[in-house]
Amino acid sequence: MSEHSVSVDHAPHWETSPWPLVLAVGILFLVPFSFVFNFAYHQPLFALLCLGIGAPLTVAGVSGWVHEAVGGHGEGLAFPAMGWFILAEAMIFLSMFASYWFMRLTAPSWPPAGTVELPTVVPLVMTATLVASSLTMHRGEALLARGERGGFIGWLLVTIALGAAFLAMSGFEWRHLIQEGFIPATNAFGTVFFSITGFHGGHVIVGLGIFLAVLIPALAGRINDGFVKTAALYWHFVDIIWFFVVSQVYYW
Repeated sequence: MSEHSVSVDHAPHWETSPWPLVLAVGILFLVPFSFVFNFAYHQPLFALLCLGIGAPLTVAGVSGWVHEAVGGHGEGLAFPAMGWFILAEAMIFLSMFASYWFMRLTAPSWPPAGTVELPTVVPLVMTATLVASSLTMHRGEALLARGERGGFIGWLLVTIALGAAFLAMSGFEWRHLIQEGFIPATNAFGTVFFSITGFHGGHVIVGLGIFLAVLIPALAGRINDGFVKTAALYWHFVDIIWFFVVSQVYYW
């Protein structure tokens, strides 16, 4: 009887969750479907419809998945799994950069006609803001390791504020460029610029969503140390990728 109980208690099992599927469908509507309808088929109404479907599904998917990771016991695989996820995302960014490099190096003249002059000061401020957010997150992790929950929450709030400031500056820059007539359909560089910076901005939004999902339970006294490390790893990846974005798109 005892041996049977042990074998049942330690029997392998699968943990299932609907949230990864919800998130994947949300991103599908949010990015490729909306872009294709707007820029390939010139159907802005359908593009807006896809955005309206994709945005809440993406938010719900991130929130639900993160809530399970923070509130549940899990198998301790979040941190190594994030490494594989980062590798996959890095490959996507690499393919986007490769297409840009090919166009840039084979074009008879660059930038193409119709390109407006990109700002040079705002990207530097955005870079400093994102780097600072990685430092504040690292500081919060150090305090959490010493058991200082209040200090961790404080630095996490600073990190969220810096990430939100980065997004606000990115939105301000996009608005300024669009008002000058520079949009994804302007030329090849416009397509690349808005695709790469928008894709990176989407990662920032997901990171802020993860931080909020860490913050809310933390305020109630529940902190999953492993998930905090995983969220920090993702955020540092977003920071590092930005160095490639800003150097290649703005200053090359």
